[in-house]
Amino acid sequence: MTPFFVQIKCELGKAYQVANALAEAEIASEIYSTAGNYDLLVKFYVEAGTDIGHFVNEKVQSIPGIKDTYTIITFKAFQA
Repeated sequence: MTPFFVQIKCELGKAYQVANALAEAEIASEIYSTAGNYDLLVKFYVEAGTDIGHFVNEKVQSIPGIKDTYTIITFKAFQA
């Protein structure tokens, strides 16, 4: 499985609605509310070889209330 994160900027007043829609779609591993330029930080896992751009475009950006996304692709997890 390949992990990656997406920061999501929501339309004003829509962050909880977007978070609930992501949870109901059962596509996200973890969903966090954040402060700053983005409203949510969401962790996803996809099968190796999956096109992350298509996944974000088709599964994430299609959710009503999302204004902008910023995808962070990760390479290695370090264990403490």
